[in-house]
Amino acid sequence: MSAAEQIIPHTQLDQLRDARDVIRREADALLEVSRGLDTRFCEAVDLLLATTGSVVVTGMGKAGLIGQKIAATLSSTGTRAHFLHPAEAMHGDLGTLHARDVVLAFSNSGETEELTRLLPSIRKIGSPIIAVTGAASSALAQSARVVICYGKLREAGPHGLAPTATTTAMLAIGDALALVTSRQRGFGPQHFAALHPAGSLGRQLTRVTDAMRPLSQVRTASCECTVREAFAAHVPAARRSGLVLLLDSAGCLRGVFTDSDLARLLERRRDGALDGPIESVMTRTPVTIPETATLAEAVELLSRRKVSEIPVVNGAGQPVGLIDITDLIGWTPAAAG
Repeated sequence: MSAAEQIIPHTQLDQLRDARDVIRREADALLEVSRGLDTRFCEAVDLLLATTGSVVVTGMGKAGLIGQKIAATLSSTGTRAHFLHPAEAMHGDLGTLHARDVVLAFSNSGETEELTRLLPSIRKIGSPIIAVTGAASSALAQSARVVICYGKLREAGPHGLAPTATTTAMLAIGDALALVTSRQRGFGPQHFAALHPAGSLGRQLTRVTDAMRPLSQVRTASCECTVREAFAAHVPAARRSGLVLLLDSAGCLRGVFTDSDLARLLERRRDGALDGPIESVMTRTPVTIPETATLAEAVELLSRRKVSEIPVVNGAGQPVGLIDITDLIGWTPAAAG
């Protein structure tokens, strides 16, 4: 019988019903796992926080694939981690494991041959083990310092054979361990951006100070000077901007004068104002952005206020730079997403 002849006719309605049943079973398993968490989870977080080495994640087969994802999540949220394949560990990769490390092991049965064969070596090295398993009395659980046991879960699908609910449970527990540990470390958006400089999320969280033109490259002038003097002053050796930052004697921003302000004076034939005090024609309440803001916030502000340049100021109201829309071409929230 050919493969085509073995296909069981299935309507789209049947397919959707089966798909929803799979997702429902996995969702039910997650609710069960959530309700079953206890202080052993907290003990596992304490171990992760206390380690002076790395978190070495291990697991075989589908559990190993989940482990690789959790190792990546830990690393990207402030906890040093890497994945150790149980079989490769027995052929030299065990050298990456040290006593100061913590082992985070995933196994539904807790009796996977490649993993249990590794346990004596881990005990000899002295690394504590956190076991995420469905079997509290398994060999893995017996060797662990902390056991997070989610119990016996019914796999999804008509035969309940393929790892589905159990791997979903491992993934959720691993994510919970990573994110709760991250929060305990005080890991915030700026730390995340530092670890994701090339990603869209990292770009959104990048501070304006990393993209702005520094004050040394921005035209500044005293509030007491004339319009002509402000424009006749030395221009920094950088890209020209249509904005002059007007400062008081303390270096605080008191206003701005834009190329649009200059155009309005000329259009209204107020040539005499060019030799008058600039503070009489400046914009006194300019749009500014704090130096702690992100690029995403800067782009949103530029769009909402319909301006092309925004002074960046510190907590004392002193300008530290300038965000120019021409420097952000190609970077928008939509493009970053």
